[in-house]
Amino acid sequence: MDEKLRIKVILGSVRNGRFGERPALWVYDYLSGLEGVEAELLDLKEYPMPLFDSEISPAWANRKYNNEVVQRWSAKIDAADGYIIVSPEYNHGYSSAIKNALDWIGPEWYKKPVGFISYGSAGGARAIEQLRGVAIELKMVPISRSIHIPWDFIMKVMDNKEIKNEELFGPLRKSGGGDLLQIFVDDLLWMTRAMKPARESATK
Repeated sequence: MDEKLRIKVILGSVRNGRFGERPALWVYDYLSGLEGVEAELLDLKEYPMPLFDSEISPAWANRKYNNEVVQRWSAKIDAADGYIIVSPEYNHGYSSAIKNALDWIGPEWYKKPVGFISYGSAGGARAIEQLRGVAIELKMVPISRSIHIPWDFIMKVMDNKEIKNEELFGPLRKSGGGDLLQIFVDDLLWMTRAMKPARESATK
């Protein structure tokens, strides 16, 4: 398969001064350097969708939405072969911004792999646990691996805003378990390569 794999990195925080830009750009930069991958960073700040209020379920909307921002979001997600969602953990769960973005559309997500990166309390483990269930309900296929960013990484940025991502996330690439970023991305791309032709043949 010569066609590039289209991976969307979704930045799921819209807070001012958010930490999420750091891991989102980190994984986006890594993907951009890989042969055969077309990466794009989708910042939810650039898709200010209203709270989900449609009378029609997205499963039955046939990718047609009255809101122009939702229509733009739909087109971006529909064009993807796989996703990486970067979300903080808030109050034992994931961000409301990413939940709203997930809920607004339906078939655009179907039969595509997704991986999760989270940060905050418990390394974002509880946010990822909940996101997996939502992803499965949306007919995505979550990969088993995820990246959990410890709280002390956030504190490092608060203490030194000039610190480079290579230095900040270096320990995650030199851990006893190997290069966690490479392993995570390799798993996502393997699943994407497997699912893309099967999904496309099913729609012909």
